[in-house]
Amino acid sequence: ATTNLITCGDRFVCPLFMLQMMKFAWDNYKRYAWGKNELRPLTRNGHIGNMFGECGLRGASIIDSLDTLYVMGLMDEYNEAKEWVQTSLDLNSNGEASLFEVNIRYVGGLLSAYYLTGEELFKNKVVELGEKLLPAFNTPTGIPRGVINLGSGTSWSWGWASAGSSILAEFGTLHLEFVHLTQLSNNPIYTEKVMNIRKLLNKIEKPHGLYPNFLSPVSGNWVQHHVSIGGLGDSFYEYLIKSYLMSDKTDEDAKTTYYNALEAIEANLVQKSPGGLTYMAEWRGGILDHKMGHLACFSGGMIGIGADDGAPEKRQHYLDLAAEITHTCHESYTRSATKLGPEAFRFDSGAEATATRLSDRYYILRPEVIESYMYMWRLTHDPKYREWGWEAVEALEQHCRVDSGFSGIRDVYTTTVSHDNMQQSFFLSETLKYLYLLFSDDDLLPLEDWVFNTEAHPLPIIRTNCLLNEFF
Repeated sequence: ATTNLITCGDRFVCPLFMLQMMKFAWDNYKRYAWGKNELRPLTRNGHIGNMFGECGLRGASIIDSLDTLYVMGLMDEYNEAKEWVQTSLDLNSNGEASLFEVNIRYVGGLLSAYYLTGEELFKNKVVELGEKLLPAFNTPTGIPRGVINLGSGTSWSWGWASAGSSILAEFGTLHLEFVHLTQLSNNPIYTEKVMNIRKLLNKIEKPHGLYPNFLSPVSGNWVQHHVSIGGLGDSFYEYLIKSYLMSDKTDEDAKTTYYNALEAIEANLVQKSPGGLTYMAEWRGGILDHKMGHLACFSGGMIGIGADDGAPEKRQHYLDLAAEITHTCHESYTRSATKLGPEAFRFDSGAEATATRLSDRYYILRPEVIESYMYMWRLTHDPKYREWGWEAVEALEQHCRVDSGFSGIRDVYTTTVSHDNMQQSFFLSETLKYLYLLFSDDDLLPLEDWVFNTEAHPLPIIRTNCLLNEFF
């Protein structure tokens, strides 16, 4: 462990500690994996991965770190990253790439780097990249396919996705970035593409008001009735409320869709365990699966930031629900030996907030629980959220820090840890940024001015009464 909560009561010490964690992660990435997508800290080499293809985009950790480095004031490191973007970011790669991952990491990362710094380099690169994503939308419905070759423009669906379908959390997590691409390029096509998605979703029938995870880009029909607030569904809901907030609360359609979806989630998925824990189950054709993924733990923060804008009489209810879900996700951490949470935890067979399957016991440096702590701290200033965040810092330091970076672990229920040899780029973009913000003053990236994309890249709220170029 590192230091104690009393020391971390110092408002200057805690952010400094996250900054040191970021510098350690960055320095090792630079030393052993520069230009690759992610660092393998045990073997001290770089990882390319299949998210962006063997011949695809590179430097995911660099693009994902630009805003974190800048916000933390690590200017030497930021300038190294900026120089790599200028000299080495090749957008003409001829490999397969996930539309979703390229959008949230690269488009999001470059947009936020531009808005924070005003550097034209980032604006030019992101507009160039945005154009290369448009062919994915060339389908009978306009629902994009999940995989695109940035060089040729050909696109296809994931082989594992049911019946050639597109995935809700992928085609539903483009809105924030594409609206900003229209702002920067003065080309309405980006906003048109995402508004078309929303129109189709508004039109088709939703089972019990719920949105299944798989949709055919050919027929525009749901492919199967699996509903999840975790993986495959998660950020679709997040982008509804955030689209409303980013529009300076003018996008009434996003607002209505979000609160209707939340009502259906509460009616069908939100459960209370015998031990009193509130959780979000998954829904499979009407049958509940009493499992909650780590990815679903973002929803505490989501419901929290949306509490003010629903029906006035429901404001406190939403804040309470947000706090209860965040508490449950904290319990998934405290009930493990390492004080880190598993990939998924269950509420059946007597288990509560615990992974019962070996295949769910891993932790890959995910941010969602810490993300909800940050939002709940900003909304309530209840000191427990900082205490919980510091518990996570101590656990990360004790179990995930290795000699040459940070690594995920294969089993959170044993303190004799086995590392997975991967420093995920989202650890630099999200986990460490949310920790830094949790322990910083609220006027650093204030929620009144910024909305975070699902990779924690801050995007400015688009004021109706001023131009974005007045931002600088």
